[in-house]
Amino acid sequence: MEEYYTLVLKKAVELSRDIGGKALVLIYPPKEDLEIDYDGPVVIVGEEFDVKGERIKKLPLPLSLGLNNLVNLVAAFLKGQGIISSGDVFVYITEDLIGIKKVKGHLLAAEDLFDRYEGIIQRVLEIAIELSVEGREGRPVGTIFVVGDTKNVLKHSHQLVPNPFKGHNLNILDPKVKGVVKEFSAIDGAFVISSRGRLVAAGRYLDVDPKRLDVKVPPGLGSRHLASAAITKITKAVAITLSETGAVRIFKDGELVLEYNPRIKY
Repeated sequence: MEEYYTLVLKKAVELSRDIGGKALVLIYPPKEDLEIDYDGPVVIVGEEFDVKGERIKKLPLPLSLGLNNLVNLVAAFLKGQGIISSGDVFVYITEDLIGIKKVKGHLLAAEDLFDRYEGIIQRVLEIAIELSVEGREGRPVGTIFVVGDTKNVLKHSHQLVPNPFKGHNLNILDPKVKGVVKEFSAIDGAFVISSRGRLVAAGRYLDVDPKRLDVKVPPGLGSRHLASAAITKITKAVAITLSETGAVRIFKDGELVLEYNPRIKY
């Protein structure tokens, strides 16, 4: 398999050069110590790879997101880095195919997106994307997931409804819990999740004042996004928002660090 992959990788490099690709993306390569004869930026999508080198960047995304979402999120990451712009192309490779992605649409992802609460953020992103596509009982869902710095997040919030997770020890990393999270995604308020993935609360109102904190979000975004930006400015938490439009956004340190809509064909 590794020998076959090496041959496919060589063809992908040639293809990228021929079409003027701006980057080469390896999605879950079979081994870590690959010899990549490529002059441009290389992105490796995987969970456990210890990537070294200035040109090589690691993007820890779960394979369960599906190839289309993975490629789109890589595009958002590359745009956020200024490596590519709308209209540019990059070549991606999996264990059994080579693809070309032309970037278009409004995508954004910051380089340090996953440097805090890695693993937990990816799982929440996975759930948010599924809710974006599927909805809840056929209806669009809008909600907030606040991850990390639980003590301070609870200090700056209060319950809108009785906490369904009180007295339970549920962890978002447990595959069986995904359905539970989706079930409660329709209630008002935010989810609060610890840095280790424990579901601390749902139905939480964020007691923050975006104006006082001088928080700004892109035009067209409402109170949900302002609250998400604000809670991440006064705590070390990361907030993932899902809009009824299907857009998934991530805020950290009061700033928007990812914007992606799985319903849109980029």
